[in-house]
Amino acid sequence: MATSDMVTAQAGKTWLGHPRGLFLLFFAEMWERFSYYGMRAILIFYLTKHFLFGEDRAYLLYGAYTSLVYITPVIGGYLADRFLGPRKAVMAGGIFIAIGHFLIAITEGPGGQHPFYLNGFYLALASIIVGTGFLKANISVLVGELYPRDDHRRDPAFSIFYMGINMGGMLGPIVCGLLGELWGWSWGFGAAGVGMLLGLVMFVWLRPWLLGKGEPPAPQQLRQRTAAGLTQEWTIYVGAALGVVAIWLVIRYAELLGYALLGFSALTVIYILWRTLGTLGRIDRDRMFAALFLIALNPLFWGLFEQTGSSLNIFTDRNVDRVMLGWEVPASLFQSVNSVFIILLAPLFAWLWTILDQRRLEPSSPAKFGIGLILCGAGFLILVAGAAMAGENLTPVLFVFLIYLFHTMAELCFSPVGLSAMTRLSVSSMVGLVMGTWFLAMAAGNFIAGLIARATGSGESGDVTQVLDVYTKIGWFAVIVGGVVLLVSPFVTRMMHLDTISSNGEDQA
Repeated sequence: MATSDMVTAQAGKTWLGHPRGLFLLFFAEMWERFSYYGMRAILIFYLTKHFLFGEDRAYLLYGAYTSLVYITPVIGGYLADRFLGPRKAVMAGGIFIAIGHFLIAITEGPGGQHPFYLNGFYLALASIIVGTGFLKANISVLVGELYPRDDHRRDPAFSIFYMGINMGGMLGPIVCGLLGELWGWSWGFGAAGVGMLLGLVMFVWLRPWLLGKGEPPAPQQLRQRTAAGLTQEWTIYVGAALGVVAIWLVIRYAELLGYALLGFSALTVIYILWRTLGTLGRIDRDRMFAALFLIALNPLFWGLFEQTGSSLNIFTDRNVDRVMLGWEVPASLFQSVNSVFIILLAPLFAWLWTILDQRRLEPSSPAKFGIGLILCGAGFLILVAGAAMAGENLTPVLFVFLIYLFHTMAELCFSPVGLSAMTRLSVSSMVGLVMGTWFLAMAAGNFIAGLIARATGSGESGDVTQVLDVYTKIGWFAVIVGGVVLLVSPFVTRMMHLDTISSNGEDQA
């Protein structure tokens, strides 16, 4: 059967009212997140218990890794826009990620900082970082390409897709963490690699479900030879391998990466503004400004939300009554609560947006961002209220579940909606770049999260007054900013010009 005939045969097949390709991407992203969160769950322990790093050095390297994971999608998005297309980029990214995880597993070596094994570990981290750059932004672009730009199923689709992310985020730490801690580090990292490999196998096997979406913008050009004698496509892959080597050299100097993040962020925004002002018509220019407004809110939200793994985690460990059914639950297990709530609530939110849309009551994307910020701030204020009620006693564990609940609802108003908005508002020549910038803004949010966590003092003296004071301030700040976003959301929504988008993605006359 010809490729066009296969695409036609698959086009009419849906699951739960959505193209089957959505569920292929759901599965691929689930395994990618399984590998990422599984590896991240044991990374800090691997550094301190296996390589015997001091905590300061371990935290610097951990921060360098997580920052680069969010920076490289900007480059991967650009390469997909101009040359590879999202499908090939996702495939290449998955291969680099799997290689990285398996490389950690096979270079575990004896304990201590043996140069050979330590350099193998750095090389593995670099491979995962480059692979995530290719995969992370572009798999979300593929989800967007399955739907016309005016299709009201887009936000529900991204909510379903986001549930896949959190299934991986829930299962990865459990499987990889248990294997790494109980059986050996190589088992944990190897399991992460197997997870990514499973995602790749499904991505190749069920490729027809993508309905021909995500192909290179100029396939003939991609096959042309470069001065190096390779095709343009293989030149990109070789360049990515050289990028692995470059990151391998840089990542050990983690303290410099904070400055690099700030500079790279500024240059990326300037480049997008330059292209927006110099090359786009009025409607597309307005849409890009609306996209940049939403991107600007991203660091604020994630700076608050990402207290989960730092100051909130320490607060839970030291200042919360975690005894349930006679068992003192380890604080680290609460890291799975967010993913569990996402899995439970994502279908409900997808249904809610659909029902509200049918009644013409669905909030706009900017309004959802405002609601998300208010919910995020309210979560902190509820936790502070619970701690105040407890007085000198430990904070009841109920309030930890409540802050996770409110933050999960905030995330569902923010992250999947933002992914959908980026694909809808971006012009076709910049959609990957803009999606990458979305993740770059998340990297900035992680940096802000570190500053906030440091301001809390982590309660080292046993006095939680400073922690609760910071939580009160950021809680009210988020609520106020969210209210302002709600007030300006009608203006930003008009800039999105959604009423002029036709089903083929072109502007109506």
